[in-house]
Amino acid sequence: MVAASQIPPTHMTVAEFLSWDSGDYSGHIWQLRDGVPEMMAPASDRHGSIQGELHALIANHLLARGSHCRSVSTPGVIPRLRSDQNMLAPDIGVTCSPVSGSHAIPNPILLIEVLSPSNKAETRANVWAYTTIPSVIEILIISSFKIEAELLRRQPDGTWPERPQFFRPDEELHLASIDFTFPLRAAYRTSGLV
Repeated sequence: MVAASQIPPTHMTVAEFLSWDSGDYSGHIWQLRDGVPEMMAPASDRHGSIQGELHALIANHLLARGSHCRSVSTPGVIPRLRSDQNMLAPDIGVTCSPVSGSHAIPNPILLIEVLSPSNKAETRANVWAYTTIPSVIEILIISSFKIEAELLRRQPDGTWPERPQFFRPDEELHLASIDFTFPLRAAYRTSGLV
């Protein structure tokens, strides 16, 4: 019989979070938001399919270019603001730094979230937090319920645009952070939406 997960403390730091034993051995992913541990629900089949396709597209692109950058599934990232109380888990992160051995990827340049109907508020809160990470150049939000994406790209002066750039089904999406252009539909190849 599997023991029930322990009730998380009401508040903890990132250091406490990393040493905390949740008692959950189901493989669920946890993140720390404002000092409170959150268990993330398993991705839906469609969500996971889109995440997998994007990860493969990006990893293959980086490999073909001979890039030292790497794509990481569900990495830990630490926002600059309240960094002692937040360790979030986007769906995909890209970094050009060597493997650190840490629980957080160092210097992410691209962060990707797959937006599901059940996680809209949390995803939007995470996106805001990602904008505080100095190394992040782009944040891609891709829908799991229709073929659509939003892209935020840091401007040359270091600020973020007021509104994202939107992409529709028949458009190509360009990720300047890794110099990669692909048809948006390619991310949905196994999603059942195409």
